[in-house]
Amino acid sequence: MTGVTADDIAAARERIAGLVRRTPCDLSPSLQGVAGAPVWLKHEHHQTTGSFKLRGASNAVASLGDAERAGGVVGASTGNHGRALAHAARRAGLRCVICMSALVPRNKVDAIAAEGAEIVIVGRSQDDAQEEVDRLVAEEGMTMIPPFDHQAVIAGQGTLGLEMLDDVPDLETAVIPLSGGGLIAGIAAALKSARPEVRVVGISMTRGAAMHASLAAGEPTLVEELPTLADSLGGGIGLGNRHTFAMVRNLVDEVVLLSEAEIAEGVRHCYWQERQVLEGGAAVGPAALLAGRLTLRGPSLLLLSGCNIDMALHHRLISGENVDLMREAE
Repeated sequence: MTGVTADDIAAARERIAGLVRRTPCDLSPSLQGVAGAPVWLKHEHHQTTGSFKLRGASNAVASLGDAERAGGVVGASTGNHGRALAHAARRAGLRCVICMSALVPRNKVDAIAAEGAEIVIVGRSQDDAQEEVDRLVAEEGMTMIPPFDHQAVIAGQGTLGLEMLDDVPDLETAVIPLSGGGLIAGIAAALKSARPEVRVVGISMTRGAAMHASLAAGEPTLVEELPTLADSLGGGIGLGNRHTFAMVRNLVDEVVLLSEAEIAEGVRHCYWQERQVLEGGAAVGPAALLAGRLTLRGPSLLLLSGCNIDMALHHRLISGENVDLMREAE
């Protein structure tokens, strides 16, 4: 298996025990009615720091040697990884710098600052932020922990796959948000090691889906980042991608892209029918099912990956407003 093994994920589960929450998994009567099959929702948005990212960040920080810890840690983020890394670093007593582009929502920047991290805003893309990370590594001796293309991060996210199988042993389809691929790669590695027949579906947005474009091109590809309700799924996968591109190519069965209107409907459904507050990138599983872009047979699980949405934006969405962030950014 490319990149990360089942043993890596099992070791990560032991390493981060007590550092992360084991999040609940519940049947959804409303989505089961849509699918005509059992649909489970994995409530990872109830994780500490509000997203799955704490798993990978905690495993990566806990895996550092003394020399790596000495200079502190640094990473680029669209928000959730930065908050998770800042939390894990603070708990470990390490200096932490998070580099972000100007597209990262203010609420996420403030949440990272509240965890005690130093904030650097640079450029208008994840690639711009990564250049600053590279400088800090070269000039200040910091240790980079990237948001997805890192074996310890992928293994940490893969612990979700182990929990999914604990919760739904006869799982047939797992529907996972797709961005840089760390989440879906880790989960797919865990699932398919135990049940090779499990179907893994990645969901992203039509505006700037870098992994989807890279898979279509057959190699990591640059994609323009655009304002989207699924902001946590934005950013490139890195032209020098070492792990997640190959793992997603080899382990993920299907990728579905959603419009902004479809993502908004997913956020609304999760609030009014499931009573859950989700960011756009976390609601893409339910959104894909509601939009008729998924066919589910047998027990299926949709991952709800994060809740770190600006609440003013959430109010606009659940009130039925037609929100176009690209138009508003002009």
